[in-house]
Amino acid sequence: MIIDTADLDPTSAYKLLIGSVLPRAIAWVSTASPTGVGNIAPISFFTVVGRFPPILSISLQPRSDGVTLKDTFVNIRDTNEFVVNIATIGQADEVHRSAFEFGTDVDEFEALGLEKAPSEVISAPRIAGAPISFECVVDRIIPMPPLPDHVVWGRVKRIHVRDDLYLERGRIDVGALGVFGRLAAEYTMVNNIFTTPLPVPLVAELGALRAGRLDGHPSDYSPIDSAEWSPSGSTKTAVQ
Repeated sequence: MIIDTADLDPTSAYKLLIGSVLPRAIAWVSTASPTGVGNIAPISFFTVVGRFPPILSISLQPRSDGVTLKDTFVNIRDTNEFVVNIATIGQADEVHRSAFEFGTDVDEFEALGLEKAPSEVISAPRIAGAPISFECVVDRIIPMPPLPDHVVWGRVKRIHVRDDLYLERGRIDVGALGVFGRLAAEYTMVNNIFTTPLPVPLVAELGALRAGRLDGHPSDYSPIDSAEWSPSGSTKTAVQ
């Protein structure tokens, strides 16, 4: 199959990207409006783009209607601040529910039952319980087609690391972190570590395996086929 991207609409392109660039790290972004209303959103168009100073990048699409700017982006634009929190497997359900579209006047910390933790140098709150959090100020905002998509670069001012994860020589105990990533519209655990080369028989065995499901759904299930999914990263049905 060869696909000419000129023939794709934004939704089709999005499906191919999120199903191919795997696994994707999840930025669990917390912000506050100028009036102090808290917002939380998982962003998996997320990576590191600079190291000195440290700069993180997140890309934000509009809400599921394809037009309305997400509260996360509006808050970042209006306050020039945000926090990238790293979530663990114990927070996976809260991460998933934070993708639901709430009203702009709803404090999502309260709606999701999550505790705010104060930041050191910015007003946006951290998510208490997140093992790692990056306090960011806006470095630049880049409009991207099709508008109103935007890329935000955040200059990291403070890094919060849970004490037991911070090892000698300033490194993170990645094996103890318990992170998970995004696979298309679903998730995957990061539960093994290796360096290469691996034994050839093991590589052959692993290469022939289909990823097993932990949730009981059929092997060909995907939320992309459901009415709640949208090519915005948001879930259209409001959380109960």
